Amino acid sequence: MSSAAPGRFGTLFRWLGLTLVVLLLLQLIAVLAVNGWGEESFRQLVSSALVTQSPMAFVGLSLMLISARLEEPQARRTPLHWLVAVISGVLALSLLVTIPVAISGDRAVSDEADQALNSQKGQLQMARAQMQAPEVVDQVIGQLEQGGQIPANATDDQKRQAARSIMDRQLQQAESQLKQAEQRRDLAANQRRIGGIGAGVVLMLAFALLALVAVL
Repeated sequence: MSSAAPGRFGTLFRWLGLTLVVLLLLQLIAVLAVNGWGEESFRQLVSSALVTQSPMAFVGLSLMLISARLEEPQARRTPLHWLVAVISGVLALSLLVTIPVAISGDRAVSDEADQALNSQKGQLQMARAQMQAPEVVDQVIGQLEQGGQIPANATDDQKRQAARSIMDRQLQQAESQLKQAEQRRDLAANQRRIGGIGAGVVLMLAFALLALVAVL
């Protein structure tokens, strides 16, 4: 390999890195242009954009730091080193600020999901209680007779068995839907806490470490 090869790779890495950092900046500008920081949904959107797009900037800053080492192996604390350190520090602080926002948003979303599930559980308990009410059973029998689902010569016991069978199936469907809703809630909570808050903490530490490496 010629002596000019490291310099060429250094230039390539530097511009690739700058491009990735600029892409993050453009993504954040597109979100911040809405200027709705007073709304919880907007804060969550900014937090999500920063966490999901920051890995791209981390790769870009790492490439810039590698390019500085390739171009000037013996030099320390060059302008490019300081640029990487400053950008990394700003991103680390930004992530530090967004972590409480993400925690607050997770708590609000979890409360809303719990309220919706509690409402479904209440409706399910009410349906179980109605199954024991004779007037409700009679009403279901009337509906089945009108729909032709019960033979005209069926006895009262057969009619009640048919009605309770229909009500049992409906109750089982409601219980299945409730279980699916609980699974979706738990999955969404894990995604927010691990993929959002957890990733934010890891990225914050990674950017802080990169800032230190750049100036040491």
